[in-house]
Amino acid sequence: MAQKEATVYIVDLGKSMGEKHNGREISDLDWALTYIWDKITTTISNERKTAMLAVVGLRTDGTLNALDNSDEDAYEHITVFKELGQALMPDVRRLKQQLVPSNTDVGDAISALVVAIHMITTVTKKLAYTRKIILVTNGNGSVDADGLDAITSKCKEDGIELVILGVDFDDPEYGVKEDNKNAVKDLVEECNGLYGTLGFAIDEMVIPRMKTVRPVHSYRGYLTLGDPENYDTAMAIDVERYPRIMVAKAPSASQFVVRPNMAPGETQSQFAPSDEDLKPSDLAAVKNARTYQVPDEEAPGGKRDVEQDELSRGFNYGSTVVPIEEADKNVTDFESKQGMDIIGFVVKDQYERYLDMSKTNVIIAQRTNEKAIMALSSFIRALYELDTYAVARLVPKDGKSPTMVLLAPSVDADAECLFEVELPFAEDLRSYRFPALDKIVTVSGKELKQHRFLPGDDLMDAMSDYVDAMDLSTFGEDDEGNPSEYATIEETFSPALHRVSQVIRSRAIWPDEKLPPVPEILVKYSNPPQELINNAKASLKAIATAGDVKKVQPKSKSKKGRRDVPKPLSGLDVTALLSAQGGTVKISPQNAVPEFRQLLDRGSHEDVESAFQQLGKIVRDLIRNSVGGSGYARALEATRVMREEATDLEVPDHYNEWMKKLKTEILKEELNGDRKDMWFMIRANRMGLIQSKECGASGAGVGEDEAKEFLSVRLSI
Repeated sequence: MAQKEATVYIVDLGKSMGEKHNGREISDLDWALTYIWDKITTTISNERKTAMLAVVGLRTDGTLNALDNSDEDAYEHITVFKELGQALMPDVRRLKQQLVPSNTDVGDAISALVVAIHMITTVTKKLAYTRKIILVTNGNGSVDADGLDAITSKCKEDGIELVILGVDFDDPEYGVKEDNKNAVKDLVEECNGLYGTLGFAIDEMVIPRMKTVRPVHSYRGYLTLGDPENYDTAMAIDVERYPRIMVAKAPSASQFVVRPNMAPGETQSQFAPSDEDLKPSDLAAVKNARTYQVPDEEAPGGKRDVEQDELSRGFNYGSTVVPIEEADKNVTDFESKQGMDIIGFVVKDQYERYLDMSKTNVIIAQRTNEKAIMALSSFIRALYELDTYAVARLVPKDGKSPTMVLLAPSVDADAECLFEVELPFAEDLRSYRFPALDKIVTVSGKELKQHRFLPGDDLMDAMSDYVDAMDLSTFGEDDEGNPSEYATIEETFSPALHRVSQVIRSRAIWPDEKLPPVPEILVKYSNPPQELINNAKASLKAIATAGDVKKVQPKSKSKKGRRDVPKPLSGLDVTALLSAQGGTVKISPQNAVPEFRQLLDRGSHEDVESAFQQLGKIVRDLIRNSVGGSGYARALEATRVMREEATDLEVPDHYNEWMKKLKTEILKEELNGDRKDMWFMIRANRMGLIQSKECGASGAGVGEDEAKEFLSVRLSI
């Protein structure tokens, strides 16, 4: 279970907070709210009912709090906008309208702290909560220092952490100097809280927050060596298993639909409200319904619906499906009993790290069992001193499939434990043999140590120098300026995970504004440092020289009527022979497709245009002279070749104009009668107009809507 939290945000809404200072383009309040919104949306995204928050306005026009008394004016101009409890998106929408500058600068910050303390005490009582009060103000209002000792003692008694962030409070690093804040500073110091300028807090917002998760045990039972049920000499220790690392995943999208409470005659588009009017109550989660059907000649449509209870589970056995009845299911189930049994040991040096198959777990002794703690500590020390790992058979719960795990000892000053990772079975291993990298074996069995495919000493030395030049282990600097690791694990974050979370929080508050820029810390380590690359250029050049690296020219693609001419195996230049004949080359109907491609290879604009005209005429003749559908296959194949070549050469107009004319001739039955079957074959094979997106960057071709409309015409038979 996660830790319970209770946080109260006190936001100064005085008239002076609506002003702009220090060259900022937004008011002090809007600048402060960037921090408040980030904190609130982060709490909402956790979706925890035990993470409660409240929002209190200071120096407001009105007064609304539980301590307001008509006989006393100390708590005037303090408004509770949200009571302490779980925050949801409707609360955020309401707070956006309420957190605006007021028309007064009257209001006591110390009294607002008293209101916040009263709210926390009333709700949390003496329960185990993490209590915090965050006050954001510019410090221009009055401060009543009376009763600070009582506030300090109450914060210490209830364990309330006090954080005060000031708009342009004094901070030498940010070039701001403010005085007359000693009373507030003393209060924070007495409560062991934090006091600082808002600029520093906003700059720290870009650093991703590490979510603290309380681990949940995945196994509680005995770690055994031997058979404790039959032998007194067997070892049995009460242990618990917890995850050591977990994969953090980006927030996933949820599917919602507008509630279908439509009146007769309304359509979905008429009913659906706009995003501005949409409320959470208007949405409903998507539910999936599954139906099962079996063939039945007597049922309408040839299929009959059946209930899931009437079906049996089937398992693949080769290409055959073997049904297993529910009554016979126990035959296929393996009966296993919960336990972690040590079955052997392996020397540390003989274990290969690539055998690790899962995330790492931690095995510790039962925390309330002193005898188990002592026994497990002795076992861990024995493994550690002998440099040995234990191999165990683990069944987390009764009936679960057993797995083989490796237990590695971990001994340090703070704790002793066993690291556990899953091992593969024999069926999980795939042995592949690859040729050696340091020798070449000839057909006769001779081993060659020197070959053009093997690296020489010069290449090995150059590569070693390059690796040293790109070393990141000493490229960074610590606080004292000494060399240190450049990209530590603590400083590297997942861009996908934290960027998606940042975008979701931003969209929740400002749905119509642009997305915030990607924080520099998320992309800092996406590329190697430029200084390191410059230092390694000499080493990289040495590698290219030693390895005789040469640039291979990429194959040019066919563009705009020009294409690579394939070289015949015979060495005979067919294109030159055709060109020597002079005039226009005629395409023979008996060998239309090859001669069409040969003519395109000549490359001139006149030859390309002539090739499409000639093959188009041959296709129409095939359709016109076809007896039934005997010639349709050849015509369709020629059409396909025309379309591919027109797309490749980026001359879609030659094909599109011809296809439009062909469609008209078929519709008007100008090709020797009814040829509707040919049009159906063209539609079925998607031989319609060439779209602009198929022609790359040239942009030639028709639009997607025009292409769909061209193929949407159906001919009635």
